[in-house]
Amino acid sequence: MSPVSPDNRNERQPYVVTSKGHTAAAINAAAKAGEWIKSRQGQVKELGSKTSAQDLVTEVDKGVEQMIRRLILTHYPDHAILGEEGVEPGAEALTAALDEAREHEYLWIVDPIDGTTNFVHGFPFYCVSIALVVKGELTVGVIYDPIRDEMFVAEKGKGAYMHGIPTKVSAETLPGNSLIAMGFPPDRVVAQPANMAGLQQIMPQVRGIRAGGSAALHLAYVAAGRVDGYWEVGLSPWDCAAGVLLVLESGGKVTNTLGDPYDIGTRHVVASNGRIHDYLVTSLQAADATGFKKQ
Repeated sequence: MSPVSPDNRNERQPYVVTSKGHTAAAINAAAKAGEWIKSRQGQVKELGSKTSAQDLVTEVDKGVEQMIRRLILTHYPDHAILGEEGVEPGAEALTAALDEAREHEYLWIVDPIDGTTNFVHGFPFYCVSIALVVKGELTVGVIYDPIRDEMFVAEKGKGAYMHGIPTKVSAETLPGNSLIAMGFPPDRVVAQPANMAGLQQIMPQVRGIRAGGSAALHLAYVAAGRVDGYWEVGLSPWDCAAGVLLVLESGGKVTNTLGDPYDIGTRHVVASNGRIHDYLVTSLQAADATGFKKQ
């Protein structure tokens, strides 16, 4: 996907590509899945829950994940896929699935609908997230927002783009001028108290905080410079793998809430333009809002 010239920068480049390769497969799968999701908004017939009444799953989530699996495995039948709907709820099941997934040279990490609760309610902030990990390294990240028709694409070492236009993190250096995103995952026991403590600590010090309900889109927005930073305690690999690569390839920084480097097993995430990163990490630690137990 090449940058566009100044005179047609507002014309989006087509994202259904005919070339072959991992990135092309991810883009095509995300585009087709996104089209189908959008067509089903407001038509959900079966609504279930996983870990709690707040952790929703629909027949659309399951159908979209199967669609993405088929599209990827058609091209790469020997690759492994770690998808949200293929893992039993709970931390133990996630740890076991991750341990198994790490054994594979090529691992796709898929969230068919990041923001299912939004999708169910008709709140237009959700997306498809697809990442590829090769030998333990994030290599491809694709996030598609079907409502806004925005396709975010990152390749390791090659930058990040939204419809052919390079994305770059913001240049903001002052917390007081920053717009920060955060979230509230379904876990009401550990994650919610930590995120609320972080909110109370950070909110008075920044320009504003947004909680849109999709970790993947929040990360894409950090990459695009629409928000200056984002944090959330209690995420899963499929929530953030693609978005993490988008941020990194857009010049940003991603760590856990203690400031350690991101790994696909990282569940407590801080992402930023890099310039306010230390502020976010320090603030969360000061509020005992990291999600980690004090030693």
